[in-house]
Amino acid sequence: MKMKQGFTLIELMTVLAVAITLIVVAVPSLTAIYHHLRADSNIRHILQSLQLARNQAMNYEQTVTVCPLTDNICSNQWHEGLDVFFDDNEANKLDGDDTLVYTTGKFNDADFVTFNRISIRFQNNGTASGTNGTLKYCPGDPKSSYSKAIIISQSGRVRFSSDTNIQCE
Repeated sequence: MKMKQGFTLIELMTVLAVAITLIVVAVPSLTAIYHHLRADSNIRHILQSLQLARNQAMNYEQTVTVCPLTDNICSNQWHEGLDVFFDDNEANKLDGDDTLVYTTGKFNDADFVTFNRISIRFQNNGTASGTNGTLKYCPGDPKSSYSKAIIISQSGRVRFSSDTNIQCE
């Protein structure tokens, strides 16, 4: 007698039903993990960019500006990414002999990035006088529970915020 190998329709439907149930349960968890990892990765990238700017200001004894550039002028569109540049001429504008040091690139379109000023300026002694504040990163929603923030002090120190209720509004 010849044995047939394969699955019956009932077995196939049972396996598909179990697989669909697992996918429906797992997808929301994966989305939450993706938001958490994206926020964590991008806030670290921002912190490193700010530390680079401060170090460049002190090493070269020049003012260094960090902001999102639109037509070589600082804007408040922080989700467009950060540009780090030596700002010797007109403040908050990449012009003349100013040199672009680093660009982060655009952040995810669904994310919100806010700061209470148009730029962050590090003086030649490393201080951020007049541009202190909190830069916030919220993945997917301005009230996301995975939001992260960086605090920039007057002395130029940049650090992660320990707040648990960060909102980008």
